[in-house]
Amino acid sequence: MSEEDVPLAYVADKPRPGAESPDELRRRIPGWGADLDPADRPSVPRLDRDLPDTGAHWTFPARQPGGEGRERSIEHAFVTPVFGTVAPLRGLSGVVRRFAYSRFSEGRAAHWLLLVLGDRVDVAESRVEAILRGRPDRLIAETGIGAEKGVHPVASRLRSTRSDTHHTWMDPFVVSAPWIAAAVVGWRIVRRVRR
Repeated sequence: MSEEDVPLAYVADKPRPGAESPDELRRRIPGWGADLDPADRPSVPRLDRDLPDTGAHWTFPARQPGGEGRERSIEHAFVTPVFGTVAPLRGLSGVVRRFAYSRFSEGRAAHWLLLVLGDRVDVAESRVEAILRGRPDRLIAETGIGAEKGVHPVASRLRSTRSDTHHTWMDPFVVSAPWIAAAVVGWRIVRRVRR
């Protein structure tokens, strides 16, 4: 990799072409430079660049292959040198996540809300996939009720300060609501097809 190809975001001493001088910034921005005195900044010891030899043989780490087409924030011109490949995007959830990365900055709530939506869609896709494989989720086992059987199940919930007892009443709704909604949608689809 030549010197021109090294992305500046990953280089410790990056040049800043066209940067304004401190005097220009002080004139333009009221209060700029208030932390220039090292005595006023508690982070100064951590800014020391004279570190002991780490043994690194590179200024910029070698890029991991396969970065083309990977999702990255619009703030960045390239994918980070190392990235995860364990769970590639797939299905409708992948479309939602790719849209979040391609359209919105990481500083926008829409970016993160779309990523959360992508996670929820992924859960729904996984449940449908499990049903089609013939191995649906075990709803009762997932609530944890079976683990409490025989160990004072009622007393442990009524006479305790456990934090999970505050939302116990809504657990059946949270677990069963998606299944009930899917059944209603399925019933309506079957009814329309029959007509």
